Amino acid sequence: MHLDDEFSLKTLIRPVVDFPKPGVVFRDITPLFQSPRALRLVVDSFAQRYVEAEFSHVGAMDARGFLIGSAVAYALNKPLVLFRKQGKLPADVLAESYRTEYGEAFLEVHSDSLCEGDKVVLFDDLIATGGTLLAAAALARRMGASLLEAAAIIDLPELGGSQKLMDAGIPTFALTAFALDEI
Repeated sequence: MHLDDEFSLKTLIRPVVDFPKPGVVFRDITPLFQSPRALRLVVDSFAQRYVEAEFSHVGAMDARGFLIGSAVAYALNKPLVLFRKQGKLPADVLAESYRTEYGEAFLEVHSDSLCEGDKVVLFDDLIATGGTLLAAAALARRMGASLLEAAAIIDLPELGGSQKLMDAGIPTFALTAFALDEI
């Protein structure tokens, strides 16, 4: 099974106009998760991409990145590292501030999640401004880990996030991309 013309991933990503604020087209992936076939195809596509890659951990972004990252970690038998919004982790954490398309936030990770020499693939639902993934990369590097790639279901290239990641030395991969005005 693979994603092809017969099965369009874009048809299962619902555009929600003016959410969470006027002028924004939110890319809702919940219809994708309501289709067992689509979810399997997405997870299998990522698993096939990374099955022979040399890396040690899967990193997943709070919250929608958890959905894909955990499934890929399971499929590839890799440890899962959770990058959470501020105040959600119970043990010692490292924190990193970042800008989102809506404001400023903090990302945290347990300080013992990664070690020197670990290599991580980061997962999120989409790449917009790149802030969350750049913060996760900075946290991973602070623990001595390196990055193989940042991966997402959706890229919004006009917002510049994938370019910022590449400029920071982090290759990116997305299953599909949308123009900002694409409905």
